[in-house]
Amino acid sequence: MASGSNQKHRVKYMPPVHIEREANLLLDEWAAKGNEITVPIPLDELVEIHLGLPFEIEDLRSRFGGNDVIGAIWFNDGTICIDASLDPVEYPHLRGRYNFTVAHEVGHWRLHRVQLQEDPNERVLFETDSQPAFVCRDSNRAREEIQADMFAGCLLMPRALLRAQWKDWRGDEAPVQDADLRVRQFEGDRKRDVEIAREAFCKPLAERFEVSAMAMRIRLESVGLFVKEIEPGLFEGGL
Repeated sequence: MASGSNQKHRVKYMPPVHIEREANLLLDEWAAKGNEITVPIPLDELVEIHLGLPFEIEDLRSRFGGNDVIGAIWFNDGTICIDASLDPVEYPHLRGRYNFTVAHEVGHWRLHRVQLQEDPNERVLFETDSQPAFVCRDSNRAREEIQADMFAGCLLMPRALLRAQWKDWRGDEAPVQDADLRVRQFEGDRKRDVEIAREAFCKPLAERFEVSAMAMRIRLESVGLFVKEIEPGLFEGGL
């Protein structure tokens, strides 16, 4: 997130608890219709059936320029588009990134649609079919993108469900720390080796939720089940 008191943001600040509440509200709406909240979260049904949002896969990178474009959403008709580079049929190993990107666009829909449509400075965005409300890029760390990422994590990995799966996987509810990991020399770069160990640890649980290991690690940190430690020399001594 950009810093500085003079930074202009497209959207208002939202505390994490508010973003998680909005994600839980969407899941509660789905459950109230008689649907079970399962692992993995039934994202396609939630988006297409409950929200009525069509989504498509197309070459957004050519359309909007840049190799970091991953998704877009149009508020006029509620269309979500995901870049073809994340097509889970063509690239099944990217299913986790695809799911997170769809959930990210849903985050824009639930968190930002009303406030942007009511803003006279933003309303022009909704007057053409060619310009979406948001073009989402891997490299964009604007406030609205961080909020949509947080929403996606909460939606795909709900806190209660995540804790239950963690206990089933680990056998107890105790958090894991960096110091508990077995860090091996893969790349010759200690920091990178630690990152590899973190994601390798998170991968089995990530596969249950059909998210990436990185997304799982970030979510585990946010709920206190994984603790990163950054003290110098933490991984000294044969780890």
